[in-house]
Amino acid sequence: MSFQAYLDKIEEKTGRTPRELVDEAEGKGYKDVKAGVICDWLKADYDLGRGHAMALVHVIKNGPQISDKHVGTKGTHSDPSNLLWLDGKATNPLTA
Repeated sequence: MSFQAYLDKIEEKTGRTPRELVDEAEGKGYKDVKAGVICDWLKADYDLGRGHAMALVHVIKNGPQISDKHVGTKGTHSDPSNLLWLDGKATNPLTA
């Protein structure tokens, strides 16, 4: 599953875009806390498992930029861009 696919699935599971969740996390002061704190919050409030929560932890702590490692590869973890789309999968210009 690509990094973007994780974020899209988070939106499906929670009904909130990744950007909305990042904003909520920042409002709670979670940018500089340990990943476990964020995972616990996402599990309690949104019933997200650890894998999905960790994808969001990366975005909360590092922003939407990801490594070029899997960009454009043919594997299952391939992403079309090194910049993740946080504003909802329905508005993603790379999948429209």
